[in-house]
Amino acid sequence: MHKVAIPQTVIDRVTARRGKEHVYDDLDPARTALIVVDMQNAFMLPGVAFAEVKAAPEIVPNINTIASALRQAGGTVVWIVTTYDKDIDSEWSTYYRLSTQTNGAKRSAALTKGSKGHAIWSGLEVKDGDPIVEKRRFSAFIQGSSELDKVLKARGIDTVLITGTVTGVCCESTARDAMMLNYKVVMVTDGNAAYSDEDHNRALTGFYSSFGDIMPTERLVGVIGKNAKKQAAE
Repeated sequence: MHKVAIPQTVIDRVTARRGKEHVYDDLDPARTALIVVDMQNAFMLPGVAFAEVKAAPEIVPNINTIASALRQAGGTVVWIVTTYDKDIDSEWSTYYRLSTQTNGAKRSAALTKGSKGHAIWSGLEVKDGDPIVEKRRFSAFIQGSSELDKVLKARGIDTVLITGTVTGVCCESTARDAMMLNYKVVMVTDGNAAYSDEDHNRALTGFYSSFGDIMPTERLVGVIGKNAKKQAAE
């Protein structure tokens, strides 16, 4: 598990600007979606992964814990899977110029629908009724990437909890774009995985500074439970 370290100067600056450290601790569970980004064999399974994130399996219990708490409170769990198709070769050619031809081919093969790499990690508790949304870019919200925005709006979702891998790539890209589309966004500090603690903390710090909230699993589950009980009593 990553050792989370957000600079105190950043926490102080954010708290002074927002009025409190965690601005979204009043989230409505029924209007909240847990977004699980790219927890696929292509990023996690040795021998199959084209870019293995060794910390990713460690966050699986936290994702399952949040998913269970949110479902019980009437919220939504959405599984995002990166999917390759041949149109991407031309539509997103700039990305593939940032990799060698060999590495690009490995990525394409691992993320092709129906391949072992494309499948969601077996330890994750995907339930009947959970939407599974395919995406074609790093961000699930950018134009042409996926139907995520449409899926969430159809369910009346106004808050998203971001988990998955890689923290500073697909997870942060999705989180930032969600805020730009007027969602309230929380990145889960121990529910995202990167290649190093440094990469992980850099992404969380940048996001927290200007784009949204960050919380660990234990606090987030507590917020979900507290707010669900409060609403039930009203």
